[in-house]
Amino acid sequence: MFSNRARLWVLIAFVTVSGFLQGMLLPLLAIILEQSGVSSSVNGLHATGLYLGILIASPFMEKPLQKLGYKPMILIGGMLMFIAIALFPIWQTIWLWFVLRLLVGIGDQMVSFSAQTWITSTTPVNKRGKIIAIYGLFFSLGFAFGPLMTRLVQIHESLPFIIAALLCLSVWVLVCFLKNEYVAEDDDIEMVQITSTVQRFFMTTKLAWIALLGPLTYGILEALLHGIFPIYGLRIGHDIKTISLIIPFFSISTLITQIPLGVLGDKIGRQKVLSIVTSLGAIVFLIGAQFEQSIVILILTFALSGMLLGSLFSLGLSYMADILPRQLLPAGNIMCGVTFSIGSIIGPYLGGLFIDLFPNLSLFYIIVALLFIITVLFSIKKK
Repeated sequence: MFSNRARLWVLIAFVTVSGFLQGMLLPLLAIILEQSGVSSSVNGLHATGLYLGILIASPFMEKPLQKLGYKPMILIGGMLMFIAIALFPIWQTIWLWFVLRLLVGIGDQMVSFSAQTWITSTTPVNKRGKIIAIYGLFFSLGFAFGPLMTRLVQIHESLPFIIAALLCLSVWVLVCFLKNEYVAEDDDIEMVQITSTVQRFFMTTKLAWIALLGPLTYGILEALLHGIFPIYGLRIGHDIKTISLIIPFFSISTLITQIPLGVLGDKIGRQKVLSIVTSLGAIVFLIGAQFEQSIVILILTFALSGMLLGSLFSLGLSYMADILPRQLLPAGNIMCGVTFSIGSIIGPYLGGLFIDLFPNLSLFYIIVALLFIITVLFSIKKK
């Protein structure tokens, strides 16, 4: 059996693979479907499959986790992800790929929610910000390397899926050596009385809705940039190699600022940091929209926006943990996943629809509008 420290790194490793799978599937399938003649709006709708799976699974996670414990949930979810990824090269039909995306999303939610709750519930309060920042950093690292797999399509279309499946299986084996633990029982009388899952989700949303805007916005941005920008990039004249080079800069640059922004949030308040990064992010995309034919400017746009906005999920997660009582943390972790999934479903479809309706406008304008609205909400919400 692994020590507590080793357990943490095994969980982070699985989260890294989870980010890798998401980062790979969005641009990889978008490019394959685009080259097959699928419209951008249908392509964008198809990209919602993974996050729809996460959203469908989310309400049913809390009770099984309490009954089975963390380890079985991660093992079941990880095996589901492995099987779904391995099946992609076997049947190449658009409806079946959508079903497989749903299954990856369900498995991903089982792994991410269980690992996330295991980490947040067993980490001392004085180390929570640092550990969550590391958690977010490694997810971003995995997500950053995912799009690079699109280059392997030129060797063989099945190669990215085979490599991803093997990575998933290797980390799954490590989890087998962990000692199972269970969710702590509620020790607060009022929280014990809230037995309904719906009641717990309602209470969580009521108390921490402002914190949930972080995962929501990050989900929209991540899915739109990885799932729809490849289509948009091809249409404005960039090739696959260039696009696969540009996209990872959003996640890679997050590695630079993930921990510093977490520390800054501890010092000046996470709500203030969230309003600052979203406002600056809007400015970056506004400038990028004017020079999107330039590869250098696009790289700078993705890099700077990643430095500013790539921590939205971890900042929102930490903010949520600050606001909610300990007994609602499992529900809070689920709601972070739910809002992230809702954003990830909204993002690709709106992005694809925007391209169809406004083919002569930059895709970045819809991001600017989104960030402006979110900045206003962060700024006017009373602490």
